[in-house]
Amino acid sequence: MTRILILTTGGTIASVQSPDGLVPGITGEQLLAYLPQIGPDIDIEIRSLFHIDSTDMQPEHWVGMAEAIRDHYDSYDGFVICHGTDTMAYTAAVLSYLIRDSEKPIVLTGAQRPIGFEITDAKSNLQDSILYAADSRSRGVQIVFAGKVIAGTRARKVRSMSYAAFASINLPEIALINNGQIVRYLTDEAFCKPGGSGSTSGGAYQRQASFCTEIDPNVFLLKLTPGMKPDLLREIFRLYDAIVIESFGAGGIPQSLEQTLFEELRKYRPEEKVLAMTTQVTYEGSHLETYEVGRRIADAFQILEARDMTLEAAMAKLMWILADRDQSWEEIRRRFYEPVALDILTA
Repeated sequence: MTRILILTTGGTIASVQSPDGLVPGITGEQLLAYLPQIGPDIDIEIRSLFHIDSTDMQPEHWVGMAEAIRDHYDSYDGFVICHGTDTMAYTAAVLSYLIRDSEKPIVLTGAQRPIGFEITDAKSNLQDSILYAADSRSRGVQIVFAGKVIAGTRARKVRSMSYAAFASINLPEIALINNGQIVRYLTDEAFCKPGGSGSTSGGAYQRQASFCTEIDPNVFLLKLTPGMKPDLLREIFRLYDAIVIESFGAGGIPQSLEQTLFEELRKYRPEEKVLAMTTQVTYEGSHLETYEVGRRIADAFQILEARDMTLEAAMAKLMWILADRDQSWEEIRRRFYEPVALDILTA
């Protein structure tokens, strides 16, 4: 018997219509009642963590999910988290760092339309997620949605209404699910960290899950726009431990911001205020060395570059890394570029 724990957090999948719009209002037991009979070899239990719209998702909710999985990890073979779609990619990325080297699947899913609606994607998404979580070849943190299995560090919501809401950024999907069949494109070995805590025995990779329940939420995303006023930078540096700059194209800093940014960077050691550069372009990553506007900052300061990482993964990884205080810049840099759960390929 395969034991699956479903954790509910609210979101569209569990929403009902109210006079003011959709609001979470369905319990986990009600969610499961909408599904046809699950296979006799799967035993499902449900626990409610919270009941919120995912727009209200906060770092303390991420920690609560990681703690719930840690506390029940030995009792179940797989986990399914029902989650709103708007911040699901952030949650999947964070959990990929808080729960590493898991030999058990931790699946996030949701829906674009509530499960109680006559026409909905919720039933198929939840069924596929249970199927994937119950498969002995599944492991690690993934999003299962619209028949796609996407690594937790590579997911992004790319459609606000359509059922195919998520895409895998700069990495193929892990698998596809169609009519109850799982077609895998990446095997278990792709999730094995080279030189990690796992060992091989009889050809199978044996790992021990590592849990962390502390993050530093003081990571700020600055999306560059033409005409941005440079005085904003001083306040951001004062309030936050790390700044992720979402730049244009291959990456760079406009001259209108450069003087103020450089002044702020000179005030701090690189480990005191971590600066990371990424791109607003969805695919193919950042390449600071391509243009002078990128090279100027890369040559002058010790900064990080997200490269092919998603924005969600870069922010989540910094929150995870900076939870460990008093690290040197060299250690922060090493950890940022060390691949975790397929998050970076061009380190």
